[in-house]
Amino acid sequence: MHSSAVFLIEFGAIILGLGLLGRMAGRLKFSPIPLYLLAGLAFGEGGLLPLGASEEFVAIGAEIGVILLLLMLGLEYTATDLVTNLRTQYPAGLVDGALNALPGAATALLLGWGPVAAVVLAGVTWISSSGVIAKVLGDLGRLGNRETPVVLSILVLEDLAMAVYLPIVTALLAGAGLAAGSVTLAIALGVAGLVLFVAVRYGRLISRFVSSDDPEKLLLVVLGLTLLVAGIAQQLQVSAAVGAFLVGIALSGEVAEGAHNLLSPLRDLFAAVFFVFFGLHTDPASIPPVLLPALALAVVTSGTKIATGYWAARRNGVSAKGAWRAGGTLVARGEFSIVIAGLAVSAGIEPSLGPLATAYVLILVVAGPLTARFTEPVATWLTARRRRGAPEPAPGPVEERLPLPEPVRHER
Repeated sequence: MHSSAVFLIEFGAIILGLGLLGRMAGRLKFSPIPLYLLAGLAFGEGGLLPLGASEEFVAIGAEIGVILLLLMLGLEYTATDLVTNLRTQYPAGLVDGALNALPGAATALLLGWGPVAAVVLAGVTWISSSGVIAKVLGDLGRLGNRETPVVLSILVLEDLAMAVYLPIVTALLAGAGLAAGSVTLAIALGVAGLVLFVAVRYGRLISRFVSSDDPEKLLLVVLGLTLLVAGIAQQLQVSAAVGAFLVGIALSGEVAEGAHNLLSPLRDLFAAVFFVFFGLHTDPASIPPVLLPALALAVVTSGTKIATGYWAARRNGVSAKGAWRAGGTLVARGEFSIVIAGLAVSAGIEPSLGPLATAYVLILVVAGPLTARFTEPVATWLTARRRRGAPEPAPGPVEERLPLPEPVRHER
């Protein structure tokens, strides 16, 4: 059969399968990410039906998927929002990074993978899934809850931290020395700071320049600008994802809303292709040996995320029940953990890192909606049980009181 025909059949089968899996996940009110990863495992090396002709095209689609994921994330926030969150919520961001990145780094070092893999796995365990969490908040009707702004603030800080983290990881994976890595980081920080400054001061002018009443022209300009900036960023060894994220931040108002509506279907398509591509490069036979470490890491980092959300919410005056809800909501990992692990897999740093990240994300993307729903009632039940089981306080010494004098009666 002609190679182009094989390509069309294979790629068409992938897209059709993803559509059916997404429909199944929607009916179950569940994130489709684990199903997409499992589909990639089925079509990859060692799977049920390995791909051939379409794998290169899938790789390009996966790269576009990462770019669109970060662009859409940037469109969600304005530069003012990021600056405000950075000023007011940075303690929560520091606690989040310390509690959730360190277990990943420690696990990589204990497994003997080296410092570069430790930095990568720290990012995998650190970043929560904005997409899964946003869907969970909507499904549970918590968008108006008092703890929700705290959750969103932590997600914003994580996303902003990625603008610094991704260039560091890119430099490390490329084998750059200290001097080259410092230059790369300085360029990334300088570009990010410049974009934030320009977006705050001249965001309306930029949006007016990009704006168009014709959806077709708006789509072409925004998509073309994003791919151009992402390519330039990649050429500078900064990260294509960071470039796309900064483009999203620079756009605001009606332009951001219109671009979000136009690009959402493309984002969903190519993001699904990205998850399949990641699964393609993971041999299913390599997952069982790392399943136990992945499960242990998932349990530990679920606890640290719950502790992070609880502390941050209580710090902002949220009640204990709301604080438990905030902590449980943050547990899910997903797209960005896979993006970070995908960089390491492409660089060939550690063969077991990809399977471990796949198993880890599969566990937590399933457990995340469950912890969001049940952490608060379970914590409330345990607290009430502990109070009921506590011994009654011993009665204190009875004070001796003098008898009250009889009331004086006045005869009439």
